[in-house]
Amino acid sequence: MSYIAVDIGASSGRLILGEINNGKLEMQEISRFANGFTNQNGTSFWDVDHLLNQILLGLQKAKSMGYEHCTVGIDTWAVDYVLVGSNGKRLREAVSYRDARTKQTIQKMEKFIPKKTIYEKTGIQFQPFNTIYQLYEEDKKLLDETDKILLIPDYLGYCLTGVAVTEETNGSTTQLLNIHKHDFDEELLGLIGVKKSQFAKLTEPGTILGLLKKDWFPEFDLPDAEIVTVATHDTASAVVGTPGEGENWAYLSSGTWSLLGIETDIPVVSRQALEENYTNEWGAFKTIRFLKNIMGMWLIQEVRRILPKNYTFPEFVEEAKKVSGFKQVVNFNDERFLNPENMVEEIQQYCRETNQVVPESAGELANCIYNNLAILYSIALDELEQITGNKIDRLHIVGGGSNNEWLNQLTADLSGRNVYAGPGEATAVGNLLMQMIATGRLKDLKEARALVRESIDLKMYRPKVIDRKTIVLKYKKAVNSMMAAK
Repeated sequence: MSYIAVDIGASSGRLILGEINNGKLEMQEISRFANGFTNQNGTSFWDVDHLLNQILLGLQKAKSMGYEHCTVGIDTWAVDYVLVGSNGKRLREAVSYRDARTKQTIQKMEKFIPKKTIYEKTGIQFQPFNTIYQLYEEDKKLLDETDKILLIPDYLGYCLTGVAVTEETNGSTTQLLNIHKHDFDEELLGLIGVKKSQFAKLTEPGTILGLLKKDWFPEFDLPDAEIVTVATHDTASAVVGTPGEGENWAYLSSGTWSLLGIETDIPVVSRQALEENYTNEWGAFKTIRFLKNIMGMWLIQEVRRILPKNYTFPEFVEEAKKVSGFKQVVNFNDERFLNPENMVEEIQQYCRETNQVVPESAGELANCIYNNLAILYSIALDELEQITGNKIDRLHIVGGGSNNEWLNQLTADLSGRNVYAGPGEATAVGNLLMQMIATGRLKDLKEARALVRESIDLKMYRPKVIDRKTIVLKYKKAVNSMMAAK
């Protein structure tokens, strides 16, 4: 049996073929394509038709390579959705979570319900782009015409099979699921004017969705494919693909965002968890991904886009190494860095406002970004221990960011913990593993992770002796001072 992972992120997507040969997971990329949102009349939209077309082109290529029978799983980013009318057609393009429409929505909703109440119900961190706030700001006329609200990966699965579901790992990021009742929260739905019936039924990852309707796409020569509902939130898939073993480990899914947390069975909705903005997203096999959402490689991606010279990411690292470190304290979790017009100018202006050395060169900008991300990772690991009472002695960094050896070493140094890097394609790996478990090729998550450890070479980074306490304390004091001055 052949398995194909459709893994779509905010900037690119790919189809990756996976098979088990000689006791190891082997993967090959079938196709890769660009993704991104565009601004139309002041609103940021995704081109979902483009994504669907690229999936079909990739499947057609797979068949041309001789793969006539396969399973397919789809994962994407979270929170964004498509409104579908009673005729089964999309009512409008999907709005991007980076759109500015929800900038003040958390404050608006606080007039009707305390944040503490929402957190106790859902366990989900407060981000201005969460689906609950997007739907609060949604065009009410469009909502009245909406038969189904489908998250992006569920919509793509629906387009291929005609079957509509709300997969749980992505569904939990809406901040509309009650973590105790394991269902949509009627009070929260009522506050935003949405009916439970407008969402498709909740479905666990590892469920067979249906057969690809090849006759719907006569212009493509497609394989016979069974679509599997995997852990459709890309972070949930990345955690499935993390080769952790035993206890006392944390994960960092490093891509556009940095998602740092632990896998647990019980949600944590304590006061400290709320204050530090930790989230309890649902994971595969009824687990909880207790994690913090930290800004990630989006920062350096945007700097690369703005600078006149087209630096590669390894070149950024080499330039950063030439610069003396820890010259700036920048709270990259500040909303101003979510989607500025010019990331370079935004970082520089932040430093001017806070009377710090202004980074000018590519190396200075990259050094500023990587230093501050490593500090944020270190602080989050300490917070995780404090909030959960669990000892964390090792960190698994997976995803594209795991290829940044310098940042991996910085993270080990500042956290005082061993860091293990890989796999770089953890999301696609987790997607494939869920398909294999769903079809009986693998027994369970334990066997799946053992397969990953057998299939890749993990690189370990031991912490070097540095004055981490002074660096972290300086960061905390500076950020607290900045927050108080606002």
